[in-house]
Amino acid sequence: MATRQDIRIACVMVGLPARGKTYISTKIRRYLTWLGIKTQVFNVGGYRQRLAGLNKPHTFFDANNSDAMNQRKEAAEAAMKDMIQWFEKEKGTVAIYDATNGTRERRAWLRQELAAHDIEVLFIESLCDDEKVILANIRDVKLSSPDYEGINPDDAAKDFMERIEHYKEFYETLTEDDYTYIKLIDVGKQYVINKVHGYLESKIVYYLMNLHVRPKRIWFSRHGESQFNLEDKIGGDADLSPRGQMYADALPELIEKHLGDRPLTVWTSSMKRTIQTARHLQYPKKHWKALDELNTGVCDGMTYQEIEEQYPEDFARRDEDKFNYRYRGGESYRDLVLRLEPVIMELERHENILIIAHQATIRCMYAYFMNLEHDELPYARIPLHTVIELVPRAYGCEEKFYKVNIEAVDTYRPKVPPRTTSNQLKEHETSRIGASGEIADISLPVLPL
Repeated sequence: MATRQDIRIACVMVGLPARGKTYISTKIRRYLTWLGIKTQVFNVGGYRQRLAGLNKPHTFFDANNSDAMNQRKEAAEAAMKDMIQWFEKEKGTVAIYDATNGTRERRAWLRQELAAHDIEVLFIESLCDDEKVILANIRDVKLSSPDYEGINPDDAAKDFMERIEHYKEFYETLTEDDYTYIKLIDVGKQYVINKVHGYLESKIVYYLMNLHVRPKRIWFSRHGESQFNLEDKIGGDADLSPRGQMYADALPELIEKHLGDRPLTVWTSSMKRTIQTARHLQYPKKHWKALDELNTGVCDGMTYQEIEEQYPEDFARRDEDKFNYRYRGGESYRDLVLRLEPVIMELERHENILIIAHQATIRCMYAYFMNLEHDELPYARIPLHTVIELVPRAYGCEEKFYKVNIEAVDTYRPKVPPRTTSNQLKEHETSRIGASGEIADISLPVLPL
């Protein structure tokens, strides 16, 4: 069986300018990083800007401009060199080579160079002839590029359209039958897949087939305050408190106010407190077992004070590495990310979803959209009686918090310094069985490769 270090994949982007290649690159990196797979983007345009300078006119991209072609080739080679060094020194798993790569000659060079270093190549071509999509991409993304800093937007748009025409003169779509590739045609209307093999390549392709760029809004809300929240207990399947019931009563008006007449689907977990919170919402509903709260195993139904008193070693271990710590008979945040991966796939496909779930599950999904690192994820603030609205954009995500004026307990526990030394932990382990939770191997990705 191949080890993680044996798996090295270069995703090589292909496509004319303004076809969403950098957007796709960013999304792949965010998805794989969320799953703990070491991923990096190498954008050849950035190398070209550093080597040749900014504010280059469209004539710089003319194939007959030999000096410019040499500079662009130098940028491509520099990005390639850095990418191979990243695989070798940083032990990376997936690199994304973001450039036009619009000729058979360029793709053959890339494939040969990467194969010489035992790096598999997955070509990803984005094809689009929809003028509205192209113009929107130019307006939303390209005109904010350093290439057009300080230039009139109309003049910049005209120049960029001329740049695209230069690329069209020599562009050759992927037809190499012996290459591994996926073509994304007209923003997901059609896909062409060729010779895709291996688990990770298949996961990347499956993700791309679920990736849509239509405008969307996602709302997250924890359930209303529960009886366990009042008692400072974790886990369980408790009912709402009286204040939690008030939040359920107030939620429809808040959602309608900010949603308008757009359609909405409500997803809840299978637990009573989320279903009770959604009971007055007059929208289609779906219950997901995958959205259930993190399973706290033998500590289910206990307070943090009880855990600290009865299982001090586990209490200290979890504070040391909250993302990777797994309760005995339960889960870690790492496990939760893997459990929620199918939900993320569905969220990428759908528009206007309200998810009513739990603190830990929302943290994991919020971290995906907000690009949080694993050590930040378990400490994201997801307060009770608050709706979080996320609006995904090309390279980020806008967020708004709508708090309902109904009091609730604060269940947030900030990150604390380690409370127990390693020697003390060993003494605890020999003196009592404890909850016997474990910390997962942080060198391994969340998604088994």
